[in-house]
Amino acid sequence: MSKSFIESSLCQTDVAFDVPLRPQSLSEFSGQDQIRERLEVLIGAAKQRGEVLGHCLFGGPPGLGKTTLAHIIAKVMGSNLVVTSGPVIEKAGDLAGVLTNLQEGDILFIDELHRLNRTVEEYLYPAMEDFALDLMIDSGPSARSVQVKLNRFTLVGATTRVGLITAPMRSRFAFTCRLDYYEPAVLQQILQRTSRILNLDIDKSGLMEIANRARGTPRIANHLLRWVRDFAQMRAAGGKVDKQVVEQALALLAIDEKGLDEMDKRILSVIIDHYNGGPVGLNTIAVAVGEEGSTIEEVYEPYLIMQGLLKRTPRGRETTVLAHQHMNR
Repeated sequence: MSKSFIESSLCQTDVAFDVPLRPQSLSEFSGQDQIRERLEVLIGAAKQRGEVLGHCLFGGPPGLGKTTLAHIIAKVMGSNLVVTSGPVIEKAGDLAGVLTNLQEGDILFIDELHRLNRTVEEYLYPAMEDFALDLMIDSGPSARSVQVKLNRFTLVGATTRVGLITAPMRSRFAFTCRLDYYEPAVLQQILQRTSRILNLDIDKSGLMEIANRARGTPRIANHLLRWVRDFAQMRAAGGKVDKQVVEQALALLAIDEKGLDEMDKRILSVIIDHYNGGPVGLNTIAVAVGEEGSTIEEVYEPYLIMQGLLKRTPRGRETTVLAHQHMNR
């Protein structure tokens, strides 16, 4: 099954489009005000003392700016950014290769930190605390431990599943936060900036319509704006893009006024029509809609729950009264 627009936006990085849109400083980063202010204090203090920044852990749904913040931290600190991800680091040797190549003050960004192998994770503990790596040489009676000193670095971790990060790992981060969904007014500001970069003439009503349907997520908002630009170029008569053009463009993507797409509605319909509103298990839903359970859990469920359309219970997923009303059931 081909991926939906929402899933593609959240699970696939379009480097050519996404990277030029990234804010380059905390002052350019819209939303998440408390997190931004705390980072300004931490970064400013570390720079004044001439120290490396404490390790940072960013949690929250995909597309909210965790990777962007890592890039901003590296830029503001004047440091090199080294990017990797949990699934890529399969064994201790992989981690050792990354850590021993870090220069003084480098920022190591590990995306999907919750997917890091637990055995490999234990090698990170002394690296984060003492900037040292304990390696076992040989095996059996001749086995011995060798400590390798590392350059001081900052680990920035990102995860969509904070609950899967082990307590020993969480305790080693100096700064931990969760990014929340953005209000439409903030998304409108982000879209205004993006429209200038894309050289797209669009009025405020059009921007707000996109913001209202962007699921509180900047990456989705920017990708919807790109789609609206392409739609206006091919289907509209030209001139400034307004709310009506946006509505026509998003209707073609089957994204409704709440930002729900066909997969969201399929999930709700299965629970309502086949299981009388639930409770029903995640794996059952996944089979019924033809989607991976992990994708439903990470991409679709957080927004449906935030909108008050879905509930997680010990017995399974249940739809709410709002879901029945929205689906006209």
